[in-house]
Amino acid sequence: MIAVAVATLWAQPSAPDPDDRLALGVPSAIREWVARLTSGMRAHGLKGRVRTQCLLGTEVEVLDVEHRWAEVRCPAQETTGWVPLDQLTNPAESDAEGTEYLVCATATAIRDEPGGDVAVPGVTLGTPLRVVGPGYRGWVPVALPGPQQPGWVPQRDLSTEPVRRAAGEPPATTMIAGGLDAVKLAQQLLETPHLHGGVSAYGIDAPGLVWIVYRQLGIETPRFNESLIETGERIEFEDVMPGDLIFLDHGGDPRLPAIVADRGQTGLPEVIFSSPIYGKVVLEAIKDSELGQITACRRLPSRRRA
Repeated sequence: MIAVAVATLWAQPSAPDPDDRLALGVPSAIREWVARLTSGMRAHGLKGRVRTQCLLGTEVEVLDVEHRWAEVRCPAQETTGWVPLDQLTNPAESDAEGTEYLVCATATAIRDEPGGDVAVPGVTLGTPLRVVGPGYRGWVPVALPGPQQPGWVPQRDLSTEPVRRAAGEPPATTMIAGGLDAVKLAQQLLETPHLHGGVSAYGIDAPGLVWIVYRQLGIETPRFNESLIETGERIEFEDVMPGDLIFLDHGGDPRLPAIVADRGQTGLPEVIFSSPIYGKVVLEAIKDSELGQITACRRLPSRRRA
């Protein structure tokens, strides 16, 4: 299991540069690492080196071990990559106990006691945490991966309803409470730095934004553009609604996904996406001159509408 808030999956153990050491430690200082990267490095310099990221508690399969690195397969994202061994832990027998919730705050920290010292910093939106006991003055105890004592997080930083798991079904069939929809969640991540391979509130790429937003809504989507553009129902541009996906030819990627937000003053939709050109998650209105850059429109399965 991933034992740090955000673990980066590298293409090979030699892929990180000396400037990437902040992403390799325990804890993983992802926020500080991203802040030190230039916009060009975040957009292009990590291509071929970083495959994706995994959040705290993600189950992975170890395929190989080499010089304190582990090659792992992440079933949830259908990909493989290399992580430092120190960022992994073996599951404990108690890892299936408790009730699973999702972090709904942009970021939070797990502490050793209510209001105490930070045990795991940088826990980000969409991280599943299992509540393992009664709360105390606005704090709830949550399980930490492996044989560790539970930590504590503010109850307000977790979804108001648990992720329900029907027997034999993945947790992605339910929707969190609170009326949060894809647009509101995507707006929560506006201005987040664009990061190739990123899936956290400290840095995120375009398919990562879609993946983490719909994860909050209980809908699993493919992690990468090649499969994402084939997911759900093909729809016409004139029929798109908030929460649908538009794929744009943007920044050298002909299949960059954007989440439809609303109709702008011109009648054309506004979209939210992580832009390698602007270097961050932006809200932008589609212009008439950009209509030819739209390569596909999709409506995801299991959409729940009012």
